[in-house]
Amino acid sequence: MKSEDLQITALDGGYMVTVSGRANFDYAVPLRELAGKLTKDNWLQIDLENCEAMDSTFMGVLTMLALKLRKFGSQVMLIGASEVLLKLLRDLGVAKLFKLAEEKGNTSGNGVSLPTGGRSDMLTTAQTVAEAHRALVGADSANAEKFKQVIEFADQDVERLKKQSE
Repeated sequence: MKSEDLQITALDGGYMVTVSGRANFDYAVPLRELAGKLTKDNWLQIDLENCEAMDSTFMGVLTMLALKLRKFGSQVMLIGASEVLLKLLRDLGVAKLFKLAEEKGNTSGNGVSLPTGGRSDMLTTAQTVAEAHRALVGADSANAEKFKQVIEFADQDVERLKKQSE
């Protein structure tokens, strides 16, 4: 991922995320960190107009974001998602968690870009992969069998990496 492929901008009352290229696990850690910052007063728009593809880890982190805002009675708005991307979300049973829009809503105000660049450490990435896939299973139990091995392998990586860091 190039740093310009994922832009997270803090605006008055919420966040605008712009995704370009092939969204994969490299995009997941900064979005997981964003999930930790969301509060009941935030809105979140994700511009997928220039997103070519998404892997399951990325879709899992999108699901984490959507589930977090759902707790607050809000929804993540996906903007400009192609039919191919929407099909991927529908196939995992998570498209229902998102509000869809063709174009950006009002995102006025002074924006502050949040850092998204740099590679995260392997432990954080493994934790994010496991957490993202658990979110997909939590959102639709039909995903349990699909991602059972991914979760197991990610959990094994987490444990191995924790032992290495001791």
